[in-house]
Amino acid sequence: MNLARLTSATRVLHVGKFFPPVRGGMENHLHHLVKRLRNDVDVRVIVSNTAGGRVEETVDGVPVVRLPLAFTAGGMPISPGLVEELRRANADIIHFHVPNPGAQIACLISRPRAKLVATHQHDVTERPLITRAYHAVERAFFRRQARIIAAAPENIEFSPVLREFRERARVIPLGVDPEDSRRTPERDRRVKELRTRFGPRIVLFVGRHVRFKGIHFLIRAMREVEGHLLVGSQGPATEELRRLSAELGLASRVTFTGDIPDGELACYYLAADVFCLPSISRLEAFGIVQLEAMSCGVPVVSTRLETGVVYVNRDGETGLVVPPGDIGALAAALKRLLGDEALRRKLGEQARARVLREFTHEACARRTLELYGEILAE
Repeated sequence: MNLARLTSATRVLHVGKFFPPVRGGMENHLHHLVKRLRNDVDVRVIVSNTAGGRVEETVDGVPVVRLPLAFTAGGMPISPGLVEELRRANADIIHFHVPNPGAQIACLISRPRAKLVATHQHDVTERPLITRAYHAVERAFFRRQARIIAAAPENIEFSPVLREFRERARVIPLGVDPEDSRRTPERDRRVKELRTRFGPRIVLFVGRHVRFKGIHFLIRAMREVEGHLLVGSQGPATEELRRLSAELGLASRVTFTGDIPDGELACYYLAADVFCLPSISRLEAFGIVQLEAMSCGVPVVSTRLETGVVYVNRDGETGLVVPPGDIGALAAALKRLLGDEALRRKLGEQARARVLREFTHEACARRTLELYGEILAE
């Protein structure tokens, strides 16, 4: 570790898409990271503003600049003012959170003088023409970076672009806060209510209802599983999934909870016997919901994707891993765990221990600071 050149005066500018109250994986990670970096370095954040013009404010002790948003393309913000902000940035390190084409192009145009770092959250693979054009931008952008952070080794090795830059890539896993899963009398009462209503064999899914999440395979697998499936959150596929469960005669054993409030989420994890992430695409780059379940001592059934999903949930250690889209294998894994309390307890305990050891927000911040020290010492 080399932190010799890091002080509270070291200026680090983080560039993201959005920032809370906007919710999302990238936004939540950025929020938790900068909150923990602010005591060690002079950290600031620039993002796009979803609600109008330029806003400067302080969020959890971190200065945040929200730039006017011209438009969004595929959910990605375009704020033309970012080019000038980067040109004028008085920073030792500029840390980008990508994919974020607008910010990546702004970086290439402005050519900031600071050392550059990028956190690569996931690949863009949806549409061939768009993907090819974006990959060209990515390659040019990554050539400018001193280091590139990925959440798992698989996210480097199987990325069509990032693997070309593996020599400057570093693995820093995402994290959760173990305090979020702490048992309290109030939570225990709510867990008991959920167990009474849906138990004794509860399978939980939490995530946006989109095709690549593989929820339709999970619902079909439930035909062979004695238990109750709770489908948390919602999304564009919700009504289709409701119809599927009704057509399969599973309406009484598949409950759509809608969005679960943050204060309630740990109760659902703690009430579950098994958590399932049945995703079928590399768009599922890590699956932080696995960490949330594991921190509550719940074993996970996930799929064997060429992403960080398999890095988080280790087959036979913290849960079970099955081929994506294999309904029979998914059902067999769920039945095995639901039918073996001793195995569930063992895997759940090992899952929580793995989270505490490797996947906390504090560990992520510490490793990020180490990386900053490394590049400033060069």
